[in-house]
Amino acid sequence: MNNDEITCQTDSNKNVIDKEVYERELQMCKKLSQENGGKCAWGVCQDCGVIPFLHKLHKGELLEDPKEIKKAKSGVVG
Repeated sequence: MNNDEITCQTDSNKNVIDKEVYERELQMCKKLSQENGGKCAWGVCQDCGVIPFLHKLHKGELLEDPKEIKKAKSGVVG
């Protein structure tokens, strides 16, 4: 692999988005999921990558294991 090649782990830094933005976006996901029966305009919550992406941007950790993703989504999407 070329060192200049972008991967899922490229720039996995903490606090790319701060805690306030992270929590606000999670609340928006929760609200939309509840109002729309587990989906929003972007798709079905169970298949969505927004929460793992927000997790990466805030905590600097890439979630790849399905169990980790499910845990991160629990309490946010139904």
